[in-house]
Amino acid sequence: MIRVQIVERDGVDLYRTLVDAMREGQLRTLHVKNRGRKVTHERYPGWIAWSHSPGVIDCKVFGSRQPGSEWQLFSAFLGRLADRYAADIARIDVQFPQAKSGARRRKRKRSR
Repeated sequence: MIRVQIVERDGVDLYRTLVDAMREGQLRTLHVKNRGRKVTHERYPGWIAWSHSPGVIDCKVFGSRQPGSEWQLFSAFLGRLADRYAADIARIDVQFPQAKSGARRRKRKRSR
């Protein structure tokens, strides 16, 4: 899971603009579901769960069961924001998932 925080510029309601654009089909590959709380992509697996508070959009990018699939969705979403809505964004903060550290596996000794 990748966490993204989008900080809007003053006086801009970017969340409402994005939701309306997805519902009207202006963003062709991105779609909103679940009453505007979930974003999906046409081709890439996974979804984005997002919420909005004044001036900030909090996003969690979830991939499918395939490892590394959230990066495709994250890249498509971020690219679309940079292409069309860069003037409305003050800052984007990204938190990457922590690497899972586990015990190393030992080779099993074969019985003779």
